[in-house]
Amino acid sequence: MLHHLAPTGTMATVLANGSLSSKTSGEGDIRKNLIEADLVECIVAMPDRLFYTTGIPVSIWFLTKDKSAQAVKTERPQRDRRGEVLFIDARQMGTMVTRTVRELSDEEIAKIADRYNAWRGEPGVEPYEDIAGFCASVGVEAIRTHDHVLTPGRYVGAPDSEEDDE
Repeated sequence: MLHHLAPTGTMATVLANGSLSSKTSGEGDIRKNLIEADLVECIVAMPDRLFYTTGIPVSIWFLTKDKSAQAVKTERPQRDRRGEVLFIDARQMGTMVTRTVRELSDEEIAKIADRYNAWRGEPGVEPYEDIAGFCASVGVEAIRTHDHVLTPGRYVGAPDSEEDDE
């Protein structure tokens, strides 16, 4: 799919979470090459039970061929994102609608999309900020130190907890 993208194209694909950290069958080398070529734009870890045919948790990979500010030559300029990857941890989102299926609300989908669009520098969206436990913009060097593992929880950390007087 990546091969067929336009020079400024962006794509998304859904993969099992094992693809974020597995080293079997050359997966670690593939991940490393994607990171080092600066093709990975965003990883979104999704909750389990989103699909009727499988209960496993998945991740959405956004890949792009050009993260430069000049990538989109339209009325929607974006910021230069080269050397960065956005990680979003949405594993705690969603509501069980049946015993076996989880659904994301419109508000939850909008929260994920808003963080992604803000990080890209889309006009009309509030400026991007990391949110502990939910999203983080990470440089390639930090990903190298983690051996090219792309598990969002590793980078976004734990959510800020409220202070307790006890």
